[in-house]
Amino acid sequence: MAKKYYVVWEGNNTGVFDSWQKCQAQIKGYPNAKYKSFKTKEAAEAAYHGNFSDFIGNKVKKEKAVISEAERSRIIWDSIAVDAACSGNPGDMEYRGVQTKNGDELFRIGVFKKGTNNIGEFLALVHGLAYLQGIKAYTMPIYSDSRTAMAWVRNKKVKTNLKRSRVNEQIFDLITRGETWLKKNTFKNPILKWETEKWGEIPADFGRK
Repeated sequence: MAKKYYVVWEGNNTGVFDSWQKCQAQIKGYPNAKYKSFKTKEAAEAAYHGNFSDFIGNKVKKEKAVISEAERSRIIWDSIAVDAACSGNPGDMEYRGVQTKNGDELFRIGVFKKGTNNIGEFLALVHGLAYLQGIKAYTMPIYSDSRTAMAWVRNKKVKTNLKRSRVNEQIFDLITRGETWLKKNTFKNPILKWETEKWGEIPADFGRK
């Protein structure tokens, strides 16, 4: 896996860190931490000395992965892609779906308290499938970069260690609705794994890793 550098603008400590583990230590337990990954140390240092609002959320400036023509030909561009983001584990969770070919946002749900990234990925997939059924795109593929979420959808069951509480009650209600939808509906949409190492971040990525 290619090395990444992480900028923490707001956290327990701020700066540029050369591993996810070091970055995670700075954001764990810090409400609304501001952070993002970069592919080079130079880009990370430049971003750290800039304004985080230019790199976070809707204003994120993504570094485009260089995809070979051979790999580009493997991607089914007439599809949608889904992803989730979670600040902490558990933490504030949200998910969204976009058009793979141009990144146009189709739906965005959250923020929910005390969730996990895997749960967000599962909910994103189910929402994506229901969205495709709603627009009668019965065979359009949907991309996810989460093998765990894909397995949960395949088995129509979420297996999480997250404890239910008053704070995250809504998340568990959504999980139940998602599982029920999968059991009551059939779909032909292929659920495909986004090959991050070859293609870069999934088009639905929030740009906060």
